[in-house]
Amino acid sequence: MQSNYDIVLFSTADWHTPYWTNKQHTAMHLAKAGYRVLYVETVGLRQLKLGSGIDLGRLWHRLWRGLKGPRQVSERIWVLSPLVVPIKHHWSFFRRLNQNLLALYLRGFFKKECFIRPIIWTYHPFILGAINRFNHAELVYHCVDDLSAMPGVDFNAFKAEEEQLLRRADVVFTTSTTLQEECQKISDNVHFLPNVADYDHFATSRKFAELPAELAAIPEPRIGYIGVLSDFKVDFDLIFSIAENRPDWHWVMIGEEREGQSSPKVKQLSELENVHFLGHRPYEKLPHYLAGMNVATLPTLINSYTASMFPMKYFEYLAAGVPVVSTPLIFTQTYESGLIVAENSSSFSDALAQQISKGRISEQCSKHYVGDNTWQSRLKVMLGILTSLKPNV
Repeated sequence: MQSNYDIVLFSTADWHTPYWTNKQHTAMHLAKAGYRVLYVETVGLRQLKLGSGIDLGRLWHRLWRGLKGPRQVSERIWVLSPLVVPIKHHWSFFRRLNQNLLALYLRGFFKKECFIRPIIWTYHPFILGAINRFNHAELVYHCVDDLSAMPGVDFNAFKAEEEQLLRRADVVFTTSTTLQEECQKISDNVHFLPNVADYDHFATSRKFAELPAELAAIPEPRIGYIGVLSDFKVDFDLIFSIAENRPDWHWVMIGEEREGQSSPKVKQLSELENVHFLGHRPYEKLPHYLAGMNVATLPTLINSYTASMFPMKYFEYLAAGVPVVSTPLIFTQTYESGLIVAENSSSFSDALAQQISKGRISEQCSKHYVGDNTWQSRLKVMLGILTSLKPNV
């Protein structure tokens, strides 16, 4: 689908972060659909801890990338690492300063690459002061998380900016019904579109004759988890309780702790012989590892942040043919294919036993379970909604 429109996508994740999110996938698929995309990396939503080596390291890398200016990463995608003041985001002075700096970067890029009236596609609200300074087409708010509930984010400042964004946005997409209900209090054009998976990519899980050597060395049954080992998202106590009581089951954890985290719970888990931390593995290799999982898990803590989550991993696991066990996230009230929901360590353990005994999901069932929850189908729906807003989009 060729388009005369350009898109500026304001992300909450850096382009080269080890764990790709729906932001990078959306940018990639918009580019495949013929759009030119400027991917603007996060302006920083939480307050940096300037005494932290991790945060100082990030600040230095951002400075280096920002000084180099926008860089082209594929035929139709450029990445901008905006240089902004990394502190006191809740102060109006610093917000205005940062948005002026951002607008300056954008206008320079637009002139160089001939971006004309771009569509604005944002994942956070701290952009209005910048986009007020140039002519743009439709404004899309893609609300995928309750960012106001993240540790370190100023709740009041975020909510005030988000309310303005919701009043101005031409269309709002949300990935959970919880987010939909909140956004509908202000906007009258909100669409619930859950996260999706690259079905073809994860379906290759069935084609591997041999497993990665490090995985093959781990006895079955293997219980998998893939993702950031975040202490405000993952219920490590739940995992520890089950792993300790069922030493014959082997947990395979693919991922690393989030930046700045050094959780004693993760350390405690790593001391168990049947819990295996393999570290981060590239997105391209994940189907190979899922090929060796008997069951995959969403052992998510239930809190104000996770309540609105719709994990991409759900459909990715199903596409790979791996049955799933999850804690009772809200999305599980609607989606139940290939899934058993459990509230505590006892019921979670029972659910794991059931899924292990059932075996992996057939290719036919995987296609049925995932259905049209693929990137191609989702983008088609989103662009269709945009087209309905204006005949010539």
